[in-house]
Amino acid sequence: MKIVQMPDILANKIAAGEVVERPASVVKELIENSIDANSTWIKVEVLEAGLQQIKITDDGDGMSEEDCERAFLRHATSKIKHESDLFHVKTLGFRGEALASIASVSRLTIKTSQGNEAGTLLTLEGGKVTEKKKSDARKGTEFLVEDLFFNTPARLKYMKSLHTELGHITDLLNRLALSHPEIRFEATHNGKGLFKTSGTGDLLQVISNVYGMGSAKKMLPIKHETLDFSIEGYIAKPEITRASRNYISTIINGRYIRSIPLTQAIIRAYHTLLPIGRFPIAVLSINMDPILVDVNVHPTKLEVRFSKDKELFSALEETIRKKFREITLIPELQQKPLPKEKSMQHAMNFDSPVIQQDTVSNWNRDRAVHEKLSEFNNHQRQDYDPTPTVTKDNSSEEIINKNVVSEWEKANLPEETILKQRVPAMYPIGQLQGTYILAQNENGLYMVDQHAAQERIKYEFFKKKLGTTMNESQELLLPLTFEFSKQETIFIEQYKEKLEHVGLFFESFGHQTYVIRSHPNWFPNGFEEEVIREMIEQIMTEEKINIETIREDAAILMSCKRSIKANHYLNNEEMFRLLEDLRQTTDPFTCPHGRPIIVHFSSYELEKMFKRVM
Repeated sequence: MKIVQMPDILANKIAAGEVVERPASVVKELIENSIDANSTWIKVEVLEAGLQQIKITDDGDGMSEEDCERAFLRHATSKIKHESDLFHVKTLGFRGEALASIASVSRLTIKTSQGNEAGTLLTLEGGKVTEKKKSDARKGTEFLVEDLFFNTPARLKYMKSLHTELGHITDLLNRLALSHPEIRFEATHNGKGLFKTSGTGDLLQVISNVYGMGSAKKMLPIKHETLDFSIEGYIAKPEITRASRNYISTIINGRYIRSIPLTQAIIRAYHTLLPIGRFPIAVLSINMDPILVDVNVHPTKLEVRFSKDKELFSALEETIRKKFREITLIPELQQKPLPKEKSMQHAMNFDSPVIQQDTVSNWNRDRAVHEKLSEFNNHQRQDYDPTPTVTKDNSSEEIINKNVVSEWEKANLPEETILKQRVPAMYPIGQLQGTYILAQNENGLYMVDQHAAQERIKYEFFKKKLGTTMNESQELLLPLTFEFSKQETIFIEQYKEKLEHVGLFFESFGHQTYVIRSHPNWFPNGFEEEVIREMIEQIMTEEKINIETIREDAAILMSCKRSIKANHYLNNEEMFRLLEDLRQTTDPFTCPHGRPIIVHFSSYELEKMFKRVM
């Protein structure tokens, strides 16, 4: 007989290879059990990055003596009783593998009580019970895991340095705390404080604990509901970026997950607001009917499958983009603190339509400055603006910039004025090094990167132009000739039908050479070769042609090539027109490559530099 049934101990060790990858895996499984037990406080204590000892204590429901013993049997669970339960999972744990797997590769002690009678103490070594006795009646559970992988020394060879393993634990604690701000977490390493949250339910406070106060101040609240999904959380302003996607946390029904499509949807929502190679900080919690998500697709339950994924990604992407369209995204080098004296001038806040009570008393001063500035700039405008702006529009715009417009008034203002309100009126006063426009208004000084600004203006113009052009072909007076590599020619022949479907006909013209006699009429003049080669690269990497992406890349290429460069001096009229054109764009804060266009120096900051305020 060749086929035999494995002993439970051996099966548990094999399962541990999937579930218990490293010390952080143990911490994850045990904390998730504590969360499922309705804990409001969870303490994690580790020695030597968890390889020597992991101790987790909670104030949850606890277990009875009978349940405590059964919990370490393989596939023992209180969550799943019928097959249909798999499609309505509302807890973090449900498979019944974790405790059996952890116990099989460690020396484990558990103390647990439901609080109404003496508790249970159970000791296991390598998965076998070695001691059982009564314990104190403190409600909750305490797990002590020691000498992890003591009986599977080969697994220890795959452990990284203590710093690396501790890093995995810290990252996990961050994610769990972000997923459950209503729980108070405490963590120590070798007796020293590692991490702590208040458990008040304030997600922004947890974000501050994890990423720092500076980042938390730059977070924007997100909230949106559809018939199927509820989306809530925070996203960072585009000026706050990181070098990897690891700072994007997605939470489904209280479970932290890793979802590449979900992360990509968040990044797509930022679109051209992010510099190349940079990623945002985001913490987004999505709630939905458990039947719409399958959490039983990965041993560690980190990956899930959605049944309405396209609807979810679309809702998430549009919610984030809508948030960015509602606010001003001009970076400020320093936020003004709360005033200590009533005489101190207040900077206006463009993000909120609500009048702050403590700014009302300073409006007279602001208004006087604004009137003097307007008088000066109106005199300037007469030299190069022969068509005066209608007074009504000026009033609407001024009201918006003063943040006194009501939601009803905002809804009834012209679209052009609504676009302009996101960037305040600025009046040029000079140019720095032929590269940066210096402009002012009553709120301080602005520096504008002229190349980035014109890139944004031209990008939106070309994108709209290319996006509305029909897929008709135009004949060329002079054919385009291309020489491709052998690998490229293989893909051209393989995807020839798809290329012809989008209006690109390759005619063989000898050894690895092709002639193109026509191309789609939306191809930008002067950039035909770049667009065609990009199509071939896209086929080679993605094995498909995405016309929308190609058109957008072409718009970015044209905007960059045809924009004014550094060391190009502009007169007042050119600077003023550039600033006004920028204010009418959809996203006036970054160029198509994600670089910032405008930097703001507030009046307060300037006064502080010159010691006018202390």
